[in-house]
Amino acid sequence: MSQLRPARRRAGRPSATGATLAPAAEEWRNWAGTQRCLPGATASPVTLDDVVSVVGAAAASGRRAKVVGSGHSFTGAAVTDGVAIHLGRHCRVLDVDADTGLATVEAGMTLARLNKVLAAAGLALPNLGDIDAQSLAGALATGTHGTGAAAGSLAAQVVGLQIVTADGEVRSCSPERDRELFEAARVSLGALGVITAVTLQAVPAFSLRAQEAVEPLERVLAGLDHDVAANDHFEFYWVPHTDLARTKRNNRSDEAPRGGRMRRFADRVLLENVAFGGLCRVERRWPELTPRLAPVMAAGGNRDIVDRSYRIFASPRLVPFVEMEYALPRAAAGEALGRIRDLIEREALRVAFPIEVRFAPAEEVWLSTSHGRDSCYVAVHQFQGMPYRRYFDLVEEVMVNLDGRPHWGKLHTRSAADLAPHYPQWSRWQDQRSRVDPDGMWGNDYLAQIFDPRPPA
Repeated sequence: MSQLRPARRRAGRPSATGATLAPAAEEWRNWAGTQRCLPGATASPVTLDDVVSVVGAAAASGRRAKVVGSGHSFTGAAVTDGVAIHLGRHCRVLDVDADTGLATVEAGMTLARLNKVLAAAGLALPNLGDIDAQSLAGALATGTHGTGAAAGSLAAQVVGLQIVTADGEVRSCSPERDRELFEAARVSLGALGVITAVTLQAVPAFSLRAQEAVEPLERVLAGLDHDVAANDHFEFYWVPHTDLARTKRNNRSDEAPRGGRMRRFADRVLLENVAFGGLCRVERRWPELTPRLAPVMAAGGNRDIVDRSYRIFASPRLVPFVEMEYALPRAAAGEALGRIRDLIEREALRVAFPIEVRFAPAEEVWLSTSHGRDSCYVAVHQFQGMPYRRYFDLVEEVMVNLDGRPHWGKLHTRSAADLAPHYPQWSRWQDQRSRVDPDGMWGNDYLAQIFDPRPPA
């Protein structure tokens, strides 16, 4: 961790460029339009000293503060009427070691840029989610994950963190230094301070062969154990109102890239976004057509391409939607799909978006949704502007009954009282929060909902 500054220090003088608190010029809203707020002030720090200065100014004014990333969380994690700290300019490369695979970058860097930085050094992250627009800090804070029976979440790839706490201290933590803070901060919901730098354990760059196909849902469920075990990264999407699923099998490959940039553009932009978005708009206008259009949603030719890993993992998401996702015990995947299918039919729901199913191994990160158990992730979506609350509430009831844990950055209604028993290290995480933020500087209504036993009225 020599790349990070020493633990428990105060930065020097702030720069003149990004340390100033300014009145908010406009309302902030997230990508999906599910959250909005008008902060009392905003700041866009550039340097570490700027961050310390901004935190100090917020504390001196008696205001709470929240770090704002790219707005890809569906929850109120970044909502504040205090100081909104935008980290988009705090995004330098600090150190990349091609021999050890250790890469340290400032936490405002987007995943898209991080992937290119690593690729230039002959490196890659072993697993990623399916979008790359998030800031690294935001992706970590909410527990972003991909899919793969042996491929952990983004937080599991972190080996060191630098964080500015509410008292203005700059702390470096790792498995060897301030271990408890490190374990708490890998998934923190922004409740512990401003994560300013991250050291990740990368691997040598690799390519993936991506094979996609439309298959009968029953066949997919029957072969689930085999597919999850036999593929590096397996997932599928079930299209409601049909018996069909689109499967994705991504495996490491030594083949030369193939599939072509134009083919990828046609598949990922024209089909998955432009055409799909057009169908969603028709269904929003005439929801009674949804079951009849569902087979069209499921249609599409098989694909078989090879490319760099990060280009296979991430896809553009141009169609706006809202989402809820739950992590279930791995063995509950089939039962969950069956129950959701039954409730959609029973309640005559009109669901335009496919249901995404992914997999992850057990890991030790304290607030990881796959902590301590092999997991299946089930994500439900609805096109922006279409009714979703009743659908999500009914699915959430299914997820809760199957011992589910909600994704921290996606819509849910859970609270501290019923979340705490699902996380063996909950009290240790809370101890670290009390230690580094005793006065609740980083709090907001969402954090009160999920972490405080008795949220304020």
